[in-house]
Amino acid sequence: MASKLRAALIQLKTSPIKHENFTRVASLLRQTVAQNDKLDLVVLPECFNSPYSVQLFRKYCEASPSGETTQFLSDIAKEHKITLVGGSFPESDDDVIYNTSLVFNPSGEIIAKHRKTHLFDVDIPGKISFQESRVLGAGSSNTVFTLPGQNRNVGLGICYDLRFPEVAHVATRAPHNAFMMVYPGAFNTTTGPLHWEPLARARAIDNQCYVLMCSPARDLEAKYKAYGHSLVVDPMGKVLMEANKDEQVLVCEIDPGMVDTVRQNIPTGHQRRFDLYGDVSKDAVVTDI
Repeated sequence: MASKLRAALIQLKTSPIKHENFTRVASLLRQTVAQNDKLDLVVLPECFNSPYSVQLFRKYCEASPSGETTQFLSDIAKEHKITLVGGSFPESDDDVIYNTSLVFNPSGEIIAKHRKTHLFDVDIPGKISFQESRVLGAGSSNTVFTLPGQNRNVGLGICYDLRFPEVAHVATRAPHNAFMMVYPGAFNTTTGPLHWEPLARARAIDNQCYVLMCSPARDLEAKYKAYGHSLVVDPMGKVLMEANKDEQVLVCEIDPGMVDTVRQNIPTGHQRRFDLYGDVSKDAVVTDI
């Protein structure tokens, strides 16, 4: 039987000063490790090292793995011997900037890189207008990595990727069979109350997997106001834990064996009619790095 694991979601209130975010993450993580016997997986929010702003992506972007954000994430993963999903940050690669999430093993080595594949381009009159594609390039691959110590796969997306169920379908179906989807995200106060939790529960139910979503805390002084409410959903669609809007850390026990039980009891994975509607996971482009 698969061993249970303990996951921590760090809902950080981000600062416009990059190194203040590093210091705060390190402090919150140190406190969380001290209060828990063992942490297996830690998740940071989308754009954890900078404000979430089209106007500022270029200012804060840096290369990977040579940049200071990558080095910081590697160091804290190694220090605390954790698997770390490092939220996301603006990553520069030649002339293109990506919204990128890096995953580190307990030795501080990069084991996965996901570049946000679906860019947040929306215009809701009188409420919010945001166009990531004005500055960012889109990633060209789905991302699945093996969770150290579990020998099980995890799918990775970033924020707006959540709205596209195909991302989770690819990760959770054969041959990858991911038991968990992780989404660093920063839904806003318009779309968050409407769709943040329902989409997380939908992805969990559709794919019979855990869903972990980690948001920045809400900053009423920021131009872009994150919704907060980081959460953990189990394979039956039950919300196990949910944060409020403020800075806080969620620590939740995950039972991978529950995924096996749910998939056996309700065997939708063996009952799909691909002869009627096709299989989006077939020939999908999937990488870890």
